[in-house]
Amino acid sequence: MRTKGMGRRIVAVLALAALSGCTVQTADGKHRSPVRIELPSRSPSATADDGGKGDDKPSPTPTRTSAPEVLWSRGDSGRDVRELQARLRQVAWLFDGPTGSYDDLTEQAVKGFQGKRGLPRTGKTDRVTWQRLLKMTHEPGKWDLYLMGGQPADAPDARCMTGRVLCISKTSRTLRWMIDGRTVRTVSVRFGSQGTPTREGVFQVYWKSRHHVSTLYDSPMPYAMFFSGGQAVHYSSDFAANGYAGASHGCVNVRDEAAIADLFAQVSNGDKVVVHW
Repeated sequence: MRTKGMGRRIVAVLALAALSGCTVQTADGKHRSPVRIELPSRSPSATADDGGKGDDKPSPTPTRTSAPEVLWSRGDSGRDVRELQARLRQVAWLFDGPTGSYDDLTEQAVKGFQGKRGLPRTGKTDRVTWQRLLKMTHEPGKWDLYLMGGQPADAPDARCMTGRVLCISKTSRTLRWMIDGRTVRTVSVRFGSQGTPTREGVFQVYWKSRHHVSTLYDSPMPYAMFFSGGQAVHYSSDFAANGYAGASHGCVNVRDEAAIADLFAQVSNGDKVVVHW
C-alpha cells in the first residue's frame, strides 16, 4: 500500500514539474530535463455548434466578378454615340459617320477594337472598352462629331423671318428653307475654303439649272440655284463622300441629294437667300 501511495506522489510531482517547467529529481536520484506539454487549443473559429472543427470548415465560395457596365449598344443614339464613332474613326476601326446611331457598322467596329485588345468581342461598348479607347484617342472637335452632317441648326437670322427664304448659317453649317417664319426643311451644308469663300449677305435666286456643269472648274453642279455671280446652292457628291474634310469653291454644297431635289422643286427665281454667321 505504501508503494502504491509513493508511486502516486511521484507521478503527481512529475506532472507538477512538467507543468511548471522545472528540473525534477526522481526517487532514483537522476535529474530529468523539463518536459513541455502542448495542450490542445480550440480554434477561434470553433464553436459549440461545430464540435471544435472550425478550421476544417470549407472556405466560402469566391464571389464571381461581375461583367463591366454596358454604356452603349446597338439601337442607342445621341451625342455620346457620335463621340464613340468619332474616336473609332481616329483608330481606323470606323470609316463612315459619325451618324449618332449605334448601327451594325458601329457594332462591328467595336468588336474589332475589342478583339485586338484581348477584350470580349461583344460589340457592346462597356466601361472597360470605353476607358481603353479614351486612352488611345483625343477629344473630338465639333466638326469631327458632325463630319457627315446632322448637326442642329442655330436660330434663324432676323432677315429670314418673312417671305420665302433660303436661310443659310455659317455658324451651324445649315440651310433652312423657310416660308413666312416657318422652317419647312433643314439640311447640312458646306461652304467655300479660305481662298474661295462663300459670300455673306442678302441675295435672290436668279437662275436655276438642274444639270449644271461648272465651266470654270469642269465639275458637275446638279440642282444648282444661283444667287451671287457663280455661287449657287447645289448638290455635291464630294460632300456626300467626304463630309467636312473638303470644301467648295464658294458655292453652298448640299450632301443629301433627295433633299436638294425637293428644294429645287419648291424654290423659285426671286426667292430670298440670306447667308449669315
